Amino acid sequence: MKVHSPEVERPEGRWPAFIATAAAVALHFALPDTLRAGPPWILAATIGALSVAAAAVRARGRHDLNNALGYTILVVLTGGLLWSSGTLVVALIAGHAKAIDLLRSAAVIWATNVVVFAIVYWRLDAGGPNARERRESHTAGAFLFPQMTLSASSGADTTMAREELWRPTFVDYLFVAFNTSTAFSPTDAPVLTKWAKIAMMMQAFISFSSIVLIAARAVNTL
Repeated sequence: MKVHSPEVERPEGRWPAFIATAAAVALHFALPDTLRAGPPWILAATIGALSVAAAAVRARGRHDLNNALGYTILVVLTGGLLWSSGTLVVALIAGHAKAIDLLRSAAVIWATNVVVFAIVYWRLDAGGPNARERRESHTAGAFLFPQMTLSASSGADTTMAREELWRPTFVDYLFVAFNTSTAFSPTDAPVLTKWAKIAMMMQAFISFSSIVLIAARAVNTL
């Protein structure tokens, strides 16, 4: 059974996003019980069921349902991330958590922040993977990737042909998310849409809280 529609000549691989989703779930298990909304197996079972369902409906060509299930996965992962980061800040202010627990939790939340928002950007940019893979090239979206700015007169014919057919993959969005959490900016890919700007502000705020506020407080109390 084919996993993409016949008109898709260059389907976009879903395995990187699947691995990133599994990593986000695994990181949830590394958090203390006080920073989780519930037992971690509930999140794992929910994401697992949604992922299997998303793959099944995509195999049947139901891209509308695939998108809906993908958005649901985003809501669950983002909700868990926001809960954990907010609870950690409260624990920091209250002064109940040990310094070593703060450091470990801050590292886990920082890594989860990168992975979850990489999935957010990948799922939402330019209509998502189901829409992007139906286009010959990527010329418009929430991010202005360097490959989108190359002029047809700036290189050899083979280079031009390659860039004209270029489309972002999950790694491109992971790179944007990593830079946002590390440098608090997208670096090489300017942000063009309002939803992406809001998402980046959320990601940078979570990163700032985990790196600057929480880690600094933990080191100070060691």
